[in-house]
Amino acid sequence: MPVQLYQAKAEFFRMLGHPVRIRVLELLQAGPTPVRELVVALGVEPSSLSQQLALLRRYGLVTATREGSTVVYALAGGDVADLLRAARRILTEMITDQGALLAELREPG
Repeated sequence: MPVQLYQAKAEFFRMLGHPVRIRVLELLQAGPTPVRELVVALGVEPSSLSQQLALLRRYGLVTATREGSTVVYALAGGDVADLLRAARRILTEMITDQGALLAELREPG
């Protein structure tokens, strides 16, 4: 793989590396959501959420549609949900392995 491709992949994963962006993507798995509902669910300032949503749109992970005065966000495709599910499985395995290791360490030895 060319170095540029590795760089692009690294930038993509860095873009995902923000708690608000991850939470937005998780919330949108339930379906299209008005921005005002995202603000309430996340408990962040609208301006902060707007910046995060703009980045997610720029990377093509979410779409925005206007319904009157309301902006509704949705996942751009099923691949995003697949990625989140894969991450959840990997994290679950990591935590399970750590829990088993912790249990071993706590055993009298």
